[in-house]
Amino acid sequence: MRLAVPKETTPGETRVAIVPETIKRMVAKKVEVSVESHAGERSFVRDDDYRAAGATVETSADEMFAKADLVVQIHPPSAAQVAKLKEGSTIISLLYPLTNVEIVRALAARRVTAISADMIPRTTLAQSMDVLSSQTTASGYHGVLLAAAALPKFFPMLMTAAGTIPPAKVLILGAGVAGLQAIATARRLGAVVEAFDVRKAVKEQVMSLGAKFVEVEGVGDAATAGGYAKEITEEEKQKQAEVLKKHIGKSDAVITTALIPGRRAPILIPADMVRGMKPGSVIVDLAAEQGGNCELCKPGQTIVTDNGVTIIGTTNLQSKVAVDASQMYSRNMEKLVFHMLADGALKIDLNEEITKGCVITHGGEVVNSRVAEVVTAKGAA
Repeated sequence: MRLAVPKETTPGETRVAIVPETIKRMVAKKVEVSVESHAGERSFVRDDDYRAAGATVETSADEMFAKADLVVQIHPPSAAQVAKLKEGSTIISLLYPLTNVEIVRALAARRVTAISADMIPRTTLAQSMDVLSSQTTASGYHGVLLAAAALPKFFPMLMTAAGTIPPAKVLILGAGVAGLQAIATARRLGAVVEAFDVRKAVKEQVMSLGAKFVEVEGVGDAATAGGYAKEITEEEKQKQAEVLKKHIGKSDAVITTALIPGRRAPILIPADMVRGMKPGSVIVDLAAEQGGNCELCKPGQTIVTDNGVTIIGTTNLQSKVAVDASQMYSRNMEKLVFHMLADGALKIDLNEEITKGCVITHGGEVVNSRVAEVVTAKGAA
């Protein structure tokens, strides 16, 4: 089997999908690996490092795509990339198929098997393949660093000759992987941390990291069977907003992480809450790529409101820690590929739980039922 690793073309992307450490193990399993020249340079991986691991370095991406049985990358393929894929080949990427409907159609028409890394089931067996968890770990960590850099105060309590400086108060909205990493990082920096989540099961995890869990009476548990959060009722949203307004108003920094798969990020901080925050306080919106949890967030930008609140909507924070984020992504891909590898080729068994969950197109059809519904609905519209 020939596996190809292209250079990421998304502006600002510094990660690479596969690192040399993984290639060594793939080559040992008789997988031929080709890497586009300079694919890893923004993650400080040289072409010679890939050669030493057993990969072939290619100068022509078009030729590499044409020969590859499997392409592994980070971002969804463009329409131009899909056209270059060999018919019957396979591509693995963060596809986000519920929103990238036209690309899904193009992949099916090309008879390419598309595996969406963001759709890998969150099960015990699939933990080592969970790209969303590994990459949001990176964004949760770096989001806190952005908050600390933008806040005109110290994070930790300091006892100085000039008196005692109280610690910063940090509120984390959403206690998934990104939120938990944000809690842990903020605590390491010495802040007093509170966290809120609509899923009651995370309370123990929040408290184990030394943060206080914000309770909202009268709001049910919004956890889904897959561990994600679902939307709550309008009445519950009102109760939640009343509680959050108090906590947001007294916080120095707020980091938001709430996402709903395939949907716009829920608004947790409307404009009136921002107006109630202290001058100099900071919001880091880690949901900016899906519209943001803050109503005033401008994805990809940092703004300062009239009342002096800094709102950071930086996207693709994983690229800010590209070395470790690439390594984690690569390890996830290694586990996923090896899970499907049989006799030197990928075996697509749509009756197997992990494969069924993340394979979107196969044999010229959209085989994921949830994605197929969206594709059909948008086609009819």
